[in-house]
Amino acid sequence: MSQTSKQTSPAIIESTPLLTASQAFPALERLFLNAENRISLGFRIFDPRTRLHSPEARTIGKDWFDLIVHTLKRGVEIDLVVSDFDAIVCPDYHQRATRCVRLALAAAEVSGHPERLRASASLHPARVGWLPSLVLWIRARGFLLRTGVKLNALSSAARARRLSELPQLRPYFIEDGERKVTLKSLKLPRLCPVTHHQKVAVADGNTLYIGGLDLNDRRYDTPDHNRPASETWHDTQLLIRGPVAAQTEAHLANFRDVTYGAPPVDAPDLLRTISRRRNTLPTFMSPMPVLTELAEAHAARARAATGLIYLESQFFRDTSFARLLARKARRTPELSMVLILPAAPDDIAFKNNSDSDAKYGEFLQAKCVSILRKAFGDRLFIGSPAQRRKAEENSRATTYGAPLIYLHAKVSIFDDTAAIVSSANLNGRSFRWDTEAGVTLTDRAHIEDLKIRCISHWLDGPVPDAFLDPERAVDAWWARAHANARRAPEDRDGYIVPYASAPARRFGRNLPGIPEEMV
Repeated sequence: MSQTSKQTSPAIIESTPLLTASQAFPALERLFLNAENRISLGFRIFDPRTRLHSPEARTIGKDWFDLIVHTLKRGVEIDLVVSDFDAIVCPDYHQRATRCVRLALAAAEVSGHPERLRASASLHPARVGWLPSLVLWIRARGFLLRTGVKLNALSSAARARRLSELPQLRPYFIEDGERKVTLKSLKLPRLCPVTHHQKVAVADGNTLYIGGLDLNDRRYDTPDHNRPASETWHDTQLLIRGPVAAQTEAHLANFRDVTYGAPPVDAPDLLRTISRRRNTLPTFMSPMPVLTELAEAHAARARAATGLIYLESQFFRDTSFARLLARKARRTPELSMVLILPAAPDDIAFKNNSDSDAKYGEFLQAKCVSILRKAFGDRLFIGSPAQRRKAEENSRATTYGAPLIYLHAKVSIFDDTAAIVSSANLNGRSFRWDTEAGVTLTDRAHIEDLKIRCISHWLDGPVPDAFLDPERAVDAWWARAHANARRAPEDRDGYIVPYASAPARRFGRNLPGIPEEMV
């Protein structure tokens, strides 16, 4: 790990980039161990069964359940919000959220101080309007019927346990004496299209942990990514000290109220996306955007860029942002861009998802890539990370003969003037619907530290000057990626190969009338 940047700035005094969970998880564990009074957290996934990794934490236990117990015993209060999910479409995610909160509450009981923990699973209150719900009734009932079949295939005890962890689904089913379930015929399913997607923790109002990484064992990976493709997970967090931490703590106490209509707190140095439920207009499928600071910050920084834009994202599906970048590229011929994307979405690569939502997401990404390539021409490089070993088969989980490295980071660097690290992907969902949180680095030392850390990771070595020079960077990336594509995976120099857009174009399908924000 590089040295922490230390140069005073108004909101961020210290900023340490943490790449992959092997660096980030120990930092979060130490944040808990060093907290003196309180910790506030908001995560999409926060699983107390996750293994501990830092030497300090492993002296007190083996998993986060033990660390929660230890932290509460020390007198530290914990306020934890875990994202809940639409139980009709995502029953497994809903069950996981319920189970994780129950485990945290159990840890509080074991600590002997349950009053020091506040833990809840929070479902965004936005719902699909009545008219779209009628249109989607048959599809929604199909999801519920499949869930009912799975429930009835379980033993009576297992079914009762699973039902207890699916509280949102109970109103849709009738249970008989043996707890077999039957779907109610006249209850209209109301889908929730929005989630809380932030991944953030604040200790004592002065230390902030923020970025794109959730907490469970699936997210754990190391910088060499030497594991099966389905277990790789590249992500980026920042550990920050400064006034922005207190602003984030206030946001964590307020964001759920905002989704019901309350005004958001003032947090000038935090970037957020927050939407609220609509109280009228039954034709809408979407929530009402309240804050779109992450979208606005990306747009403003892109408009101001003059040399090189560097982006890492799990998805690039926002056509409005792609068109903004395209307009900027045409007006600024000296501007170039480097974009790093995973070779395929994880649900397609590892779960063979071929549903309409997966196809629509790939359609939008192929469209965005086409927009960028037409505008930037040879001033654009798009690459994907791949392991340095030969793949046993050719599938969407591979690229250029090697297993892919799954990239989940959300990093945007604009020249040497600004860098955004957040939980937001470059898609409409993250920019306008879901709850997201991030920060902007404006101190040049912080930006340079992050940029070199990101690039050196993919190059797996020192960063040549050409990769930092706006006039030569795209050519340098292309030369490295093309050379790697021609070599056997085990002989490659670093992890980057060209991004192949043809699979997304072939797989993708447009869904006219469906908002881009849905995927």
